[in-house]
Amino acid sequence: MNLDSLTISSFSKSLRKKEFSAREATDAFLRAIKDKDEKFGAYLTVFEHEAIKEAEIADEAIASGDAGALTGVPLAIKDSIVIEGARATAASKILKTYKASYDATVIKKLKGARAVFLGKTNLDEFAMGSSTENSGFQITKNPHDLERVPGGSSGGSAAAVSGGLALAALGSDTGGSIRQPAAFCGVVGLKPTYGAVSRFGLMAMASSLDQIGPITKTVEDAAILFNAIRGKDEYDATSVDAEYDENLLNPDFDGVKKLTIGIPKEYFVEGMDAEVKKEIEKAIQKLKDGGFKIKEISLPHTKYALSTYYIVMPAEVSANMARYDGIRFGVAHRKRYGGIPEVKKDAETLRDLYFKTRGEGFGEEVKRRILLGTFVLSAGYYDAYYAKAQKVRKLITEDFKKAFNPQSGGVDVILSPATPTQAFKIGEKTSDPMQMYLSDVFTVTQNLVGVPALSLPVKQYKVGGGELPIGFQLVGRHFREADILGIGKWYEQN
Repeated sequence: MNLDSLTISSFSKSLRKKEFSAREATDAFLRAIKDKDEKFGAYLTVFEHEAIKEAEIADEAIASGDAGALTGVPLAIKDSIVIEGARATAASKILKTYKASYDATVIKKLKGARAVFLGKTNLDEFAMGSSTENSGFQITKNPHDLERVPGGSSGGSAAAVSGGLALAALGSDTGGSIRQPAAFCGVVGLKPTYGAVSRFGLMAMASSLDQIGPITKTVEDAAILFNAIRGKDEYDATSVDAEYDENLLNPDFDGVKKLTIGIPKEYFVEGMDAEVKKEIEKAIQKLKDGGFKIKEISLPHTKYALSTYYIVMPAEVSANMARYDGIRFGVAHRKRYGGIPEVKKDAETLRDLYFKTRGEGFGEEVKRRILLGTFVLSAGYYDAYYAKAQKVRKLITEDFKKAFNPQSGGVDVILSPATPTQAFKIGEKTSDPMQMYLSDVFTVTQNLVGVPALSLPVKQYKVGGGELPIGFQLVGRHFREADILGIGKWYEQN
């Protein structure tokens, strides 16, 4: 069994042919985690006994002829998505002893499909970061170069898939946190349309931006996993019951090649590495040679996107982090509640409890964003910053509406780089938050607008091959994941 060459599609076919069992495959992945994850640091928790039990149930379903596309498939789950009875830390010390009392909706759906959960993966604390260096527990390393970051915040999930420690994974994307690590690790990452996938059971960072999505080895696998988790949910008022046709899983390439791809001129400016630009231009040429119509477009308010994002997002962070106070959620410091061992003195007052819990429990990046968010929402600054940012967000949304408007000769899909650079070295940007934030420059816009976006590598990359991956991004209309997945699948196969 070659774990590196397996995809969800090939895995399912092999299971049905009885080339191996789900239990055997799960055992193989668990051995790989034991052998290799010490150097990658992808997992925070491994569900060895639970995974074996789930695999045995999957084998029973396969034997009875009741198996679907994800039956027995070994998955990794970002540790900000809750699984009943399992530790859920969001990579924060403030939640290091928390166990979830319910399943996220996406987990319920995957349990219904009889998938196997190998464990929970590392992330930037509460998904705040672009490198997975902000975890409260460990630094995850890029399987292609152990001196470099895997990206973030879903770096653990991307490293697990890239390093052969899971067949696929779930991540969450607030400003590029699926797509940027997918690009850095040479795998595929899909941020669905806002509302296409329920956020119930995802620990909220910025509620109007967050979205759960798949990280996989192939575009086909991303479509399979997305199809399994999408849909309206009574527990998430922002979720939508959107209609998707069979082209989502089985694209009609003749139809796909009639789509017009727009290249935003604002994305190809100074600041992008020469190697990244060269490879993206090769990808564009490949699509041209394949018969796709390529058209230059303008998204004039793009230059304000990063600034807008880093006002809107911290404001929502400030509100969402308020619940972690040591009473409702978070490790309390009073002896009767347990506590964080680093704090020697018990809190004597409620104020002390808040200060000690949040002071010791939150990392620097979380504190930075809470402070910034509280500032932009405060009296005297709300109109100057937050209200203005929301107005600019509307202008950015109007740019996309115009670009996608068929009545004015608009395009069907937009292509851009996924990241301005390849994976940077561990520690290279930790002392300069602004440089770290700039790594999200091509991905935050899609979260502000709520459109779907797919990151895929410009070519196949092999771990140990000596190359650092480069990814590009396909952006579609709302609920038109089929368009970007169809183009992505054509690109992979040609």
